[in-house]
Amino acid sequence: MTRLFAFRPLAFSALLAVGLAGVAAPSLAQDEADTLAQGLIRLRGEVEQLNAELELLREEQRVGLAALNQQKAELSNSSERQNLTAREAREKLAAKQAEIDSVSLSADTLKPALISAIEALQQHIRGGLPFKIEERTGELGRFRAELENGSVPPQRGVNRLWAYFEDEFRLSRDNSLHTQTLSLGDERVLADVAKLGSMALYFRTRDGRIGQAQRAGEGWTFVVLTETVQQQQVASLFDALGKQIRQGWFELPLAAAGASR
Repeated sequence: MTRLFAFRPLAFSALLAVGLAGVAAPSLAQDEADTLAQGLIRLRGEVEQLNAELELLREEQRVGLAALNQQKAELSNSSERQNLTAREAREKLAAKQAEIDSVSLSADTLKPALISAIEALQQHIRGGLPFKIEERTGELGRFRAELENGSVPPQRGVNRLWAYFEDEFRLSRDNSLHTQTLSLGDERVLADVAKLGSMALYFRTRDGRIGQAQRAGEGWTFVVLTETVQQQQVASLFDALGKQIRQGWFELPLAAAGASR
């Protein structure tokens, strides 16, 4: 009996230890499983995010490739249009040259007509605004001399004369700044001029004088403006044209009456 009571406490302790170990083992396994599950969830989220970014990059590449293909098609169409335009221009030029070559008028008949047209254009220039008259009429005079001495054939002179007329048409519509030498009394000065088509011409000398061209009988004269308001009006016009502002509302002194509007 004494031995039995001596061994029972040891047996009970061993059973208790085994029981505690059996309870602790499932608890540790559950923690590891939870940790692994959280890791898998995190990895799956990262994979899904990477897949979304990859798909976005693929879509951007598809869009970029489509845009490049469209630009390539547009450039190809533009090149074809330019080639067509150049071909049509060459055909028109060849047709015009053939027309000129086949003209039935003789040089002796065509030359006087051209000279008469040159004289009419020179007269028109002298009667208009005093804008570089010497240069414009002098160039026509040199052209006439080339016609008369035969260095320019009359057939080719027709196109050249038409180019001079086109220049005059352009000047009649152009609002722009230029530089020219003009007469102020007995003085010849270099000045900036603002030309408003064929309607008005204003000047500003390098020493600050501001004025306008005014009709004087059959010709023109350059007059210095003395009123401060008129000087400011013309100065504003020069500033606008210098900034490439060629359209708008400007109050300017009139050439004929010297009044302002």
